[in-house]
Amino acid sequence: MIIFVPFSLLPTPYSLFPDPLFPVPFGIVLFNPKFAMKNLTLLSTTLLIATSGLVLVAPQAASALNWNWIYSAPGIEANGTFTTNDTPDDLGFFLISEITGTRNSETITGLQPTGTSTPGNEPFEVDNLISIDGNQLTTDGFGFSTSGGNFVNVFFASFLQPPSFFEVFSAPPFITGFQNLGPEDSELPISFSAQPVIVSEPSHSISLFTLATLGLASTIKRKLKPFA
Repeated sequence: MIIFVPFSLLPTPYSLFPDPLFPVPFGIVLFNPKFAMKNLTLLSTTLLIATSGLVLVAPQAASALNWNWIYSAPGIEANGTFTTNDTPDDLGFFLISEITGTRNSETITGLQPTGTSTPGNEPFEVDNLISIDGNQLTTDGFGFSTSGGNFVNVFFASFLQPPSFFEVFSAPPFITGFQNLGPEDSELPISFSAQPVIVSEPSHSISLFTLATLGLASTIKRKLKPFA
């Protein structure tokens, strides 16, 4: 509480921390810990409610994207998920870092490393890029291995008329070179699609600002306690 009173009512001597009803000279600011602590508690509570609500509701920026993908052709059914970065390159492509799923009855066991060729499809190297719009895949496409020891390269053949998605399937024994496909291998047109789902980082249940506010109130309360 702040009180201003005329100099004529000044008692001698006077205290800088008197009772709030005790008159002091004009211009002297009186401070009463009881009233200050009550106001400080109210302010701290208000800040806690306001800041906590904002932190709990506001989502954090995503650090990755999950995608659901699927493709098929006569005798082929494949589907699963991709994990990519959350920022596309200048052409709108996201880089695939992980893959899960199945192809027919086989489980997908791993992503073909970017810049390498799936066995039996050399020298074509996968770039593991995916986009939301347009053709979605490049002419290099993505690759993966399966639990049956087989390898797959899925890509978009923009150089064909009409352009189409293709799957190159390689099974043991592997013979180096895409021109050496054996009877166990295949290169077939497919229908392909993928859709992204945003994955958010966990949000904190309470903000550092709120904790700091509570800490400040506690500190001042300890300092003011002797004057109560």
